[in-house]
Amino acid sequence: MKNFLFDFDGTLADTLPLCISAFREAIEPLAGRKLSDADIIETFGPSEEGTIAALIPDHQEQGLRGYLNSYETLHHKWPAPFPGMVEILRFLREKGAFVGMVTGKGAKSAALSLERFGISDLFQAIETGSPRGPVKDEKIAHLLKTFNLDRAETLYIGDVVSDITASHACGIKATAAAWAATADLEALRAAQPDFLFTSIADFDAFIRGFFQ
Repeated sequence: MKNFLFDFDGTLADTLPLCISAFREAIEPLAGRKLSDADIIETFGPSEEGTIAALIPDHQEQGLRGYLNSYETLHHKWPAPFPGMVEILRFLREKGAFVGMVTGKGAKSAALSLERFGISDLFQAIETGSPRGPVKDEKIAHLLKTFNLDRAETLYIGDVVSDITASHACGIKATAAAWAATADLEALRAAQPDFLFTSIADFDAFIRGFFQ
């Protein structure tokens, strides 16, 4: 493998709880009701603009401003990526691999987290989500074409079933990142990824094996 494309939330960092907390803080006052984690999670797929449109269609602009403000304010509670992930990214860059990110996050929240974590410079390309719905397959395909990446030498790493299906739809291999507490291990196994890891240490050894 020479090309490595990473998801963000739940793969590089344990930021799904941050997203949920920020959505709840921003949306509940406008919706006039309490929101469970499930209420929020079931709208995932689009970027945050799509989630806000689904939950508070009459307050989209205010909701988005509130979300981004809460996301930034709460971010200090999630100060770093998963232990070991930055070292993996740096190792890949040092070895001359292509390292990209394809995330369903909106561009603003993605940029904020990358800046907070100090890892923006570790990615040669970053593709973010769309308010119209899941577009990960389109974004992967765009990177493959733009950078003329060999599909046989490209691996996507993500933590949800749609990451696996999007990767396979694009003709590349998929690694299931099942090390976050939010990962659904059985669902990931059922999606038949090419590789699956429940620990970052094992994933690190796997990555280094490509360069021995």
